[in-house]
Amino acid sequence: MNPQALSSFIWSVADLLRGNFKQSEYGKVILPFTVLRRLDCVLEETKGAVLAELATREAEGINPEPFLLRVVGQGFCNTSPMDLPKLVGDQDNLRENLGKYIQGFSPSVRDIFERFNFETVVDRLAKSDLLYLVTEKFALIDLHPRVVSNAEMGMVFEELIRKFAEISNETAGEHFTPREVIRLMVNLLFVEDDEVLAKPGVVRTIYDPTAGTGGMLSVAGEHLAELNPEARLTMFGQELNDESYAICKADMLIKGQDVGNIIAGNTLSSDGHPTRKFDYMLSNPPFGVEWKNVERVIRAEHEQQGYNGRFGPGLPRVSDGSLLFLMHLLSKMRPANEGGSRFGIVLNGSPLFTGGAGSGESEIRRYVLENDLVEAIIGLPTDMFYNTGISTYVWILSNRKPTDRTGVVQLIDASSFWQKMRKSLGSKRKEMSEAHIDEVTRLFGGCMEAELFTVLDAEGKEIERQVVAAGEPEPVAPMGGKVKRAPLSRVLKNEEFGYRTLTVERPLRDETGEIVLGQKGKLKGKPQPDSALRDTENVLLSEDVETYFAREVLPHAADAWIDHEKTKVGYEIPFNRLFYVFEPPRPLAAIDADLKAVTDRILAMIGGLSV
Repeated sequence: MNPQALSSFIWSVADLLRGNFKQSEYGKVILPFTVLRRLDCVLEETKGAVLAELATREAEGINPEPFLLRVVGQGFCNTSPMDLPKLVGDQDNLRENLGKYIQGFSPSVRDIFERFNFETVVDRLAKSDLLYLVTEKFALIDLHPRVVSNAEMGMVFEELIRKFAEISNETAGEHFTPREVIRLMVNLLFVEDDEVLAKPGVVRTIYDPTAGTGGMLSVAGEHLAELNPEARLTMFGQELNDESYAICKADMLIKGQDVGNIIAGNTLSSDGHPTRKFDYMLSNPPFGVEWKNVERVIRAEHEQQGYNGRFGPGLPRVSDGSLLFLMHLLSKMRPANEGGSRFGIVLNGSPLFTGGAGSGESEIRRYVLENDLVEAIIGLPTDMFYNTGISTYVWILSNRKPTDRTGVVQLIDASSFWQKMRKSLGSKRKEMSEAHIDEVTRLFGGCMEAELFTVLDAEGKEIERQVVAAGEPEPVAPMGGKVKRAPLSRVLKNEEFGYRTLTVERPLRDETGEIVLGQKGKLKGKPQPDSALRDTENVLLSEDVETYFAREVLPHAADAWIDHEKTKVGYEIPFNRLFYVFEPPRPLAAIDADLKAVTDRILAMIGGLSV
């Protein structure tokens, strides 16, 4: 049974809840019972050995837990003789026995069910006479790892949360990221380090400050295990949503990770790993979500700690806090002389260009570009996420750039790399295939410029698409057809994204048209500026200001001058403009010919009606 089919089967429990629970409350029952059944199945085969070991150690007066964990081979155990199938065998005492069964788990697992508020859920099910029916339903579902792998189980949880969020009118994308987007990010994160990561016994750390259900951490771990089964990736994370945190913690437990590394709480206002630095990091922060509720704490850190804190470069507008997560990740980078770090973060289009020179957003862009931290930005197709159809971008940043990337940023427009899904999931209608992911990885890995060639036949129908890197042979147009070309990957110098905003002044004039001179201060004896005529000009850092001013301004306003004290430096990344391809309009003669043909056809039809 594939993950979607399995999640649909599990979700059928909702039929039992209808009438006693609101639709928006179904997930509060289904999610914790799914976690419980998964843990139940994981411990199933060692239950007898655990109980025997427990009796032996208690008879010896020794703390049994270390011995039990060794028997189980997991980071948790359960000392109750019960499991779900046995629980449903004693219907009259189910509520009491279920409570004892939960208490039999290790403290880390009990915390998971506390986050789910499971005791309250059980009480409500019991009062509604549904506890036995729901428990029985889950006892019949086989979620053993040999039947449902960890990767598949992760997808089941994500699909359940998506359904839960959809009927609750919540934002599903706040909880998880589509798997193919994660695979792309993980590929980009590791591709330059394949040789190092293939060494025996290598240990690396990875961190996600918006961990959700742990999907990004899990896919990264799977990828590294495929590359090198002997490598170990130690996972760290933090998650605000209690239910997502509980699922992430359960998933990490089963994978053998230290669940103490997964912290609950708001990453921005209360950093759960304040002193740690990491080798790799991944994040998909919520898009366009305001940070007003934590503004006081963040502003205090910015103003009091500056660059010693997390938000030294500047603060974005309160309406969108995604750049705060980018700066948080920057603060978690391991120093370059200790091996450095690389991280990937998913952002919407706003952080590329929002905010003029001197604004918080511009200053953050200025910091990462002037410090040569941005390796690449990849534009993804629209309709890729479950909760939004907007354009999204993957930023890859590193403080240990390879030589061929020093001083440059690679931009890849992968917006055309998609295939239609058989069935839409929320706002998600498109997905990237493995071939698409491999192509983007190849372009990034080689830091190469490339173009996308679209071959059309004589009727204008697309025959094929071909990615051509610099120096590779270009496709030839078929008879009567043509080839359209568009930039796909560009490599630009950091300074090409910078500009100066000049304040252009013009003199104030009196009623007779005479220039008014200043009477005191620094303007004494000089033309007084007219604020109504004040204007600004943006000049690229690569261009001489005076040359630009003489060419673009003075011919139109000979009395203008630049107030150099007001000049500001800004940075923006005009992604769409850099990939725009101008298509000239059709010749007028061709348009006239088409119009004449249509008109003649209409006249002929009218003539036929009048006969």
